[in-house]
Amino acid sequence: MGFLESCCRLMGELSSGAQNGKSLWGTVLAPTLPLWMMSNGGRDGYKNCPWGNQLAKSYNPYKDAPHTVVTRRYDFNISRGVIAPDGYEKRVLLVNDQYPGPLIEANWGDYIEVKVTNSIVDEPQEGTGIHWHGFLQTGTPWMDGVPGVTQCPIAPGKSFTYRFRAELYGTSWYHSHYSAQYAGGLHGPIVVYGPRNVEYDVDVGPIMVNDWWHRDYFSVVKEVMTPGFAGKTYSDNNLINGKMNFDCSTKAAGDETRCTDNAGLSKFKFQAGKTHRLRFVNAGAEGTQRISLDGHNMTVISNDFVSIEPYDARIVTLGVGQRVDVVVHAHAAPGSSFWLRANLTSCSTAKQPLALAAVYYDGADEDAMPASAPWDVPDPGTCANDDLALTKPYYPMAVPEPEFTHHMDIGSFRNASDSFLWQFGGVAASVNYNDPTLLRTRDLTHGEFRPESNVINYGTNSSVRIIINNAGAGAHPIHAHGLNMYVLSAGPGNYGGGGGSREGAAPTLDTRNPMRRDIQMVTGGGHLVVQLDSGGNPGVWPLHCHVAWHASAGFFAQLLFRPDRLLQRPFAVPADVRQTCRDWSAFTNQTVPDQIDSGL
Repeated sequence: MGFLESCCRLMGELSSGAQNGKSLWGTVLAPTLPLWMMSNGGRDGYKNCPWGNQLAKSYNPYKDAPHTVVTRRYDFNISRGVIAPDGYEKRVLLVNDQYPGPLIEANWGDYIEVKVTNSIVDEPQEGTGIHWHGFLQTGTPWMDGVPGVTQCPIAPGKSFTYRFRAELYGTSWYHSHYSAQYAGGLHGPIVVYGPRNVEYDVDVGPIMVNDWWHRDYFSVVKEVMTPGFAGKTYSDNNLINGKMNFDCSTKAAGDETRCTDNAGLSKFKFQAGKTHRLRFVNAGAEGTQRISLDGHNMTVISNDFVSIEPYDARIVTLGVGQRVDVVVHAHAAPGSSFWLRANLTSCSTAKQPLALAAVYYDGADEDAMPASAPWDVPDPGTCANDDLALTKPYYPMAVPEPEFTHHMDIGSFRNASDSFLWQFGGVAASVNYNDPTLLRTRDLTHGEFRPESNVINYGTNSSVRIIINNAGAGAHPIHAHGLNMYVLSAGPGNYGGGGGSREGAAPTLDTRNPMRRDIQMVTGGGHLVVQLDSGGNPGVWPLHCHVAWHASAGFFAQLLFRPDRLLQRPFAVPADVRQTCRDWSAFTNQTVPDQIDSGL
């Protein structure tokens, strides 16, 4: 921990504003969260429960969301700014001048409405679009926020209003889905309050962890897409709620960027004797995180938007985009302090993998450095999520026999220009920002898609099983839009679907109550078998690796569900979606966007 050797106090040399703009994340001023929100937009933790007597164990989270008739409204302005999250100053993308961005809150069953204004009007001007990660978007596929798939980008100087329902509850995040923009700062947390599967006293709120590059995101995209690229790019640091220290003496020779040692770490408060909920989000671009709190066991209660049967752990593992909620009992004496640690795993590419934050009990000196020691839990080096035998959904759901089974293997190759590209199901994919796939399903005969769009039409199939074999050495977080995947099997070796695997007989598939989530890790040399309810949510839904640089290099597919229903009146393209495409067309008639990657 060389970045702490010269400091015996955690007072930080930079102000919170210099590190994170107007954001309060990672400061002791960040508020704790309520049990739910009041109907008038305020917070209320004690009465008027909006979901009544609906319990997490007995009510279907996909069908039983209450009709609250409440809309939570937000206004986002996206712009550039200069901050120094770890002391190294860089130009970033901000939401309302904040990094990480502001919290979106809602109750289960509420509608969420976000007006997004693209103020990236300084050079180079860029489009944008915001994806609401993990939201099902049932009946609102246009609101998924993926330029080139569900909409055209929001042009510089223009606005678009997203409106969608909080059909699930728990912890999530929003982020740009325009190229790798979110790696440049454009992301923030979401909390949807709903029934609890455990009791707790204090909701500490979202804790976002992410790898961090000192170069701007587009410079990294250029590196990744340059002919001869070796396949790996290395992050410079690791952040907790947008903060960390950096040893400025390790800057590259000739780097004149302003850099401040001991910039400042995130801080959290515990109340002795109370049980606290912590909502972890991996908002990184590449790295898998192992998170722990010195001296404290954690009880895992939720993965992504799915409550699970609680189990205890000292370390939780999050691939990019994944969320894990835990509760922690504050068993130590008042005045105590401990390190919260996020380590980028050994299978990630990081120059400085460790991030630290301080947890202070009531009465502790909030500028003192904790003296706690980490748990002795070796890194297995696989980037695997916890064993599926541990992660059982709290509300049980069995899986039907699939109507269709599809193999989608992971591969890579070098094209004629010697650029390194990823293949998913045999295709290195890309999108056309001016011609979104979802609009094309309405405007053209089915099937008229560019081969490089990698559109897979599942027709009227109601249940699809996908087998993913990964011959490469690297792990990948596989993310599905528009649904939760049933995770039937994940482990080493190829899965042969009953025909055996590289390791012997094919693993038994868990179909009685398998883990459900929107992201699952597939390990290097391993397999992943998932099942999708493909009949209930018509739309075009990306299925992709959530490593930003892998998606940039073509690692995604577009799953077309129920194209027959997309032609019906309820799925007519909204006028504001059409207008966004006209605005983007007008912009691109004057300016040629520098799209050097897949666009996703």
